[in-house]
Amino acid sequence: MTAKEYRPDIDGLRALAVLAVVGFHFGVPGMGGGFAGVDVFFVISGYLIGGHMLAERAQGRFGYVDFWARRARRLLPALLVMTVATLLLAAWIMIPSDYEQLGRAARYQAMFVANVLFERKVGYFDTGPDATPLLHTWSLSVEEQFYLLFPWVLALALRSGRHWRLWIALLAGLSLALSQWWLAAAPRSAFFLLPSRAWELLAGVLLASAPALPHRVLARLAGAVGLVMVGASLALYRPHMPFPGLAALPVVIGSVLLIWAGTHPGSWTLRSLGAAPCAGLGKLSYSWYLWHWPLLVLARYTWPGSFTPGALALVAAASLVAAYASWRWVEQPFRQWRWLAPPRQMLAASLAGLLVVGAVGQAIREGGGWPWRLPAEALRYANEHEWQAGQKDCMANDDTPADAFVCRLGPKDAGVPTTLVWGDSHAAALVPALRASTQRFDVPVSLATRPGCPPVLGLAGTAGCRNFTRHVLETIGRNGVTEVVLAARWSLYLYGDEHGDMNYTLRDAAGVYDRAGAEQRFAEALRREVAGFRAQGRRVWLVAEVPLQADMVPYQLARRVMLGRLVTGMARPLAEHMARQAFLAQLFAELARDPGVRVLDPASLLCADGVQCRAEANGHSLYMDDNHLSDASGEFLAPLFVPLFGAIVGQVQERGKGEP
Repeated sequence: MTAKEYRPDIDGLRALAVLAVVGFHFGVPGMGGGFAGVDVFFVISGYLIGGHMLAERAQGRFGYVDFWARRARRLLPALLVMTVATLLLAAWIMIPSDYEQLGRAARYQAMFVANVLFERKVGYFDTGPDATPLLHTWSLSVEEQFYLLFPWVLALALRSGRHWRLWIALLAGLSLALSQWWLAAAPRSAFFLLPSRAWELLAGVLLASAPALPHRVLARLAGAVGLVMVGASLALYRPHMPFPGLAALPVVIGSVLLIWAGTHPGSWTLRSLGAAPCAGLGKLSYSWYLWHWPLLVLARYTWPGSFTPGALALVAAASLVAAYASWRWVEQPFRQWRWLAPPRQMLAASLAGLLVVGAVGQAIREGGGWPWRLPAEALRYANEHEWQAGQKDCMANDDTPADAFVCRLGPKDAGVPTTLVWGDSHAAALVPALRASTQRFDVPVSLATRPGCPPVLGLAGTAGCRNFTRHVLETIGRNGVTEVVLAARWSLYLYGDEHGDMNYTLRDAAGVYDRAGAEQRFAEALRREVAGFRAQGRRVWLVAEVPLQADMVPYQLARRVMLGRLVTGMARPLAEHMARQAFLAQLFAELARDPGVRVLDPASLLCADGVQCRAEANGHSLYMDDNHLSDASGEFLAPLFVPLFGAIVGQVQERGKGEP
């Protein structure tokens, strides 16, 4: 059997691939490597497209326009319908900033470069509540780019005569080598971009030129080995593993073997994978791939944090129904309609559709996500996801000059501040509350913050963080600082974030993380630093971590308003916050036995009812995301700093009494 003949077993392999991808996205147990189903699709595409092109070239009737028209007829109608439907659904529920990004993604997809956008902006495994509904189109862009370029590549290779396979194999080898190298140098590029994925499609092309398996035993053996390799990959791979590179070889080789096995009429893969249920689902695979992801993302967007297995199953079933409708009333008619039979007509219609979708995406992008869609209350919440009170101006980075590490809040004519607030971006988030306090008490404070950099010398990770930390300590000694305020997202360095990101956690000399070791190193470093400040006669104020919220608060508040739901229920149980902070609370209480060490706990205000840690107050979001305080938090949290500023004022008054 050849790639030109209908292969029901290939449709069955498509079914396996799409079940893996959908199962992975919906969190089905045993599908941890389901993302590799895309690699199966790549091999299938390379095999079928390569087989058609080689057959037509052998017959002397290959045409570039005809080839691209067939690809457009196969892929674009369903893709354009899905994109338009996603834009319409999202217009009803998305806040402007997210809708703006969706419009941008639609524009990039219309240009066949969505993968380039996602390589720059997101990670494939960033599947939180704000994942883009068009993220899955990255793989379609890879294929579209391959279809545009490969006909020319094959034409050049065929000029070498019978050695053309060697040139294709060499190109595939270079692509695989680049993919492996990029895993360390640029992992997102390795995952998203055509140069590091081309070898998977080229493997299918090379298979299309291979002879059919001559013996039934070989076919059965190839099918068995291929199924084991693909099945093991889909079950054993895990998100965030280095991929693709050499790690993708098992699933690619396994796919090649499964397809090759089907070239013998006695192969068991023809009977099993080619059975009616498998082949039938395989026919829906493209449409199901198109629809499952945007429906899942938009459902999570609408009802964050409330997905039971039953709800997920309902969304999966709805996506399968949408897939059937797309196959029945979009894919099939466009393959059969005679009024678009001429290739040039098909290409012209496809180009027109792409231009319309791209123009709409650009209009959404330039229109800032069309904020006029939202009620005024929802828009107010949505806009609170950005800092406008100068927090970013007070955050240092690798490009910040050393003399600009520290910024000043409060009156400019009140001398050098004797109080320094030091920490990571959570310390910067305190700017609105600190500024309100400096105005009320008419005293200045200094602020030194750097994202991801805890305010403890022994915990500084990167070279830039260590340099920043040393400079802050020098500033404290040089400027006569008497009050040192330490604020940070402390638990991040102990336990990572709640979405599984462990990048900032404390590790041993070998780079290994263990919870008990991290807690020990943290406690020792903080005790040592606090003791040093106290030995110098300075008071230390420890600001406990702000309660983390489960979702992006401004977005969820806006969504609740848009959907007619109450905003007052947006909160995090205090018990969850206390459980995460248990070790830190004990350590801070121990340090506060020294009368020169005080603890300021935002939970005393944010969780004042003793049950819930609120996320909204007086019609405003208290958070700009799920963990940083917003501009609107200033007035609400200003009372937290009354003891600190009372001590500062008392100190100023004492100095005034001592002056002649």
